[in-house]
Amino acid sequence: MRAQTTPVVALIALFAVCTGVSLYATTLDSTMPTETDDALADPTLDRIHDVVSTGGVVDPVALIGASDVAPDGYRVAVAVTTERGRWTNGRRPPRGERSGVDRATRPVSVASGEGDVIWGRLTVWVWR
Repeated sequence: MRAQTTPVVALIALFAVCTGVSLYATTLDSTMPTETDDALADPTLDRIHDVVSTGGVVDPVALIGASDVAPDGYRVAVAVTTERGRWTNGRRPPRGERSGVDRATRPVSVASGEGDVIWGRLTVWVWR
């Protein structure tokens, strides 16, 4: 009966190995970064929406003040796009996969020159 183990001892050893692997995976997951450094577009979009809208309706003329809410050390470009036109403020963001540009967009109500309110999209690009 040498070199034999009881099932209880084998189950305890298996439990110890599984617990160790689980603790390692949990620790490794908590040390890995969860978001990139350039994940600033969503909060910047919220701030810009507050600046360029009145009563929830975006005024394309108010895009002039959008660059004032850029995060420190970052550049911002803003665009409002509707079926009747496109209004922009800021420089064109760099292109390419490694450009470090973060982008966020949301549907908005847009005031038109004729006094109508139409649907459009507010888009923000943030980069260094």
